Amino acid sequence: MRGLIHAWHDARDAERTAIPAPLADPLISEFRHAIRVGLAEVRPNPGPRSSTAQPPGRTLPEFCRDHQGDVLAFCTDTRIWPTNNLSERDLRPAKTQQKISGRLTSEDVTQGRLDIRSYIDTIRKHKADVITGIRAALTNDPWRPPIPAPT
Repeated sequence: MRGLIHAWHDARDAERTAIPAPLADPLISEFRHAIRVGLAEVRPNPGPRSSTAQPPGRTLPEFCRDHQGDVLAFCTDTRIWPTNNLSERDLRPAKTQQKISGRLTSEDVTQGRLDIRSYIDTIRKHKADVITGIRAALTNDPWRPPIPAPT
């Protein structure tokens, strides 16, 4: 997966819309092989899937196998980020504040705060003016990111 992510960064830096097939194909084949090895090494527990806990390390390879198109979507569209690191980074300040102050214990208050934080962070990522976006939301005309052009 590391190789695919590196190839994605190179393709994006070169302003390509996808990772070139000659580069992506062997890396995707390596990814598929790793999933097969993982599934072979971590055997499923017998019984119905809905009520039988599976061993640690089984769920992720199954998900990658069953949703390969979604997992590898970034290979064919460089507008899709290969990781969710940006999303996780956006949540860190709120979680740190919660740990330090002991506040935000109400689920409703926490969800409202995170919704506002997400809205502001999305505006920033699109290099739009945050104050204008907040003003628009308060006047019942929320800012929305532009719809990407089809490729």
